[in-house]
Order: sequence, then structure tokens, then C-alpha cells
Amino acid sequence: MMRKLLVLLGMVCACFAFTATAGDAIPVGQLPAEAHATLDLIGRGGPFPYRRDGIIFNNFEQRLPPEPRGYYHEYTVPTPGRKDRGARRIITGGAPPVVFYYTGDHYRSFREIQR
Repeated sequence: MMRKLLVLLGMVCACFAFTATAGDAIPVGQLPAEAHATLDLIGRGGPFPYRRDGIIFNNFEQRLPPEPRGYYHEYTVPTPGRKDRGARRIITGGAPPVVFYYTGDHYRSFREIQR
């Protein structure tokens, strides 16, 4: 019985491991205006308004495809009315970046940005 439960649990976890899929892509034109500014800064290499912009994103939640440590980096998308960094981020993959993801809910879900 315990073995069946563990197999079932493994199947459920595998189904939820990656939330960023091609079907969940978001066209760049549908991003908030602040995300466009962040993408521009990423393209120029900064300067960035938050000291944590550009740090390694470790993908602890495993919601992005697995890649070696250092592949992903995170950047803040400011939220109007917030004095802190808020929940919105752009995650890039590669150096230079070849893939871009947007999260509006602090890493609970990701959508690949269609550029």
C-alpha cells in the first residue's frame, strides 16, 4: 500500500514540476509597462534600480526547466505603489540571455516571454 502511495505521489509531483510551458507563453506586448522598462535595462546591461537585480535565480521551486546553477538570473519588475521590490520578476536564462520568463506572483508561476 505504501509503495502505491509513493508511486502516485511521484506522478503528481512530476505533473506539477514545471509550470512554464510553450502554451503559457505571453507576448511581450501583453506585459505590464514596467516589464518593458526592465527588459530594456537587461538588454543594455543596466544600470539596475535594485541591488539584487541580476543575481542568480536558483530555481528552487523547480518551475522552470532544470539548468546548471548560474544559468538563470532575476530582475525586478517594479509594482506601482509599492516601496519594496514587490512580487513581479523577469527571469533570464543563458549568457547572453536566450530565454525570458515573467512571474507576477513571486515565483509561483512563470510564463515564457515571446519576443
